[in-house]
Amino acid sequence: MRSIWTGAISFGLVVIPVKLYAATEQRDITFRQVHRADGARIQFRRVCTLDGEEVPYSDIAKGYELPTGDMVVLTDEDLAELPLVTAHRIEVLHFAPSAQVEPILAAKSYYLEPEQTGTRAYVLFRDALEESGKVAVAKVALRQREALAALRVREGVITLETLLWPDEIRKPDFAFLDEDIEVRSQELKMASSLIETMTEDFEPDQYHDTYREALEAVVQAKVEGNDVVRPAGFEAPEPTSPPADLTEILRASVAALKNDRAPASSTAKPTAKPAAKPAASAKAPSRAKATAKPAARSAASAKTPARTSAKPSTRTRAKAAAAKDEDAEAQPKTTPRRRASA
Repeated sequence: MRSIWTGAISFGLVVIPVKLYAATEQRDITFRQVHRADGARIQFRRVCTLDGEEVPYSDIAKGYELPTGDMVVLTDEDLAELPLVTAHRIEVLHFAPSAQVEPILAAKSYYLEPEQTGTRAYVLFRDALEESGKVAVAKVALRQREALAALRVREGVITLETLLWPDEIRKPDFAFLDEDIEVRSQELKMASSLIETMTEDFEPDQYHDTYREALEAVVQAKVEGNDVVRPAGFEAPEPTSPPADLTEILRASVAALKNDRAPASSTAKPTAKPAAKPAASAKAPSRAKATAKPAARSAASAKTPARTSAKPSTRTRAKAAAAKDEDAEAQPKTTPRRRASA
């Protein structure tokens, strides 16, 4: 659920920050008005009755019509200046017995969730309200309209019921109320006995909307029978894929990371093979001792910078070339000496 209002419950000096959620929803099949002949949608346009032109929504204001036909136009600035002290506050006025708040006054129900900082105060107020068996009569402003409200407890949650104002309840004005209709005591006793026989606990889950289910079946039968109409010029939207499962998203993320790291791992394979040799040499202690000194030398040579290791390589090449030339020139002289000494 998504919160539609944030504010606080205030009674006395206690302030409880809360969020407001719609507690009910209307489940029904929605229809569009269409042209019977071709199934095209019917559009409703905002047209000015004076010049007959279509008016954009941004140019529409609220107007109050006087009995004389004159119009009082109210702007957003006029409405913003109205005093609305309960814009972000549920102000508890007093507490009353639950039976006195009649069901006919109820307009819409909401859930109240505490903010993290007000959880303890919320639970304290909830438990005290539930133990008292009363309801809290309050005022609250929702969608720029102030309303009466009743706070109750349902399944561990404080609910807010917006109430209608007393002048919004119609007076029952029917002729039979003024008639003197006699009811015999025996009839009343039999009616009471019938009520007692049919009395049982109310369990809402065992009831369902049979009309909506039948209407859905009719629509589904027409879809399966291809009894549909596509208006001319209408392009069907591209089918949207269903939301991916979280497990599939994580699996795809892991696969993508493996693919990104694949080149780096392939270049590291040649260096990994020599590293496995010392593990094999661990089985032969004598060979490990023999290779200990060369390993130390290689470790020492690894510490030398790359700049110093480059210069000896060029010098050794030059010395090797010079020594080769000297050997070539001195070869005839050395052979007689060896023979003479022999």
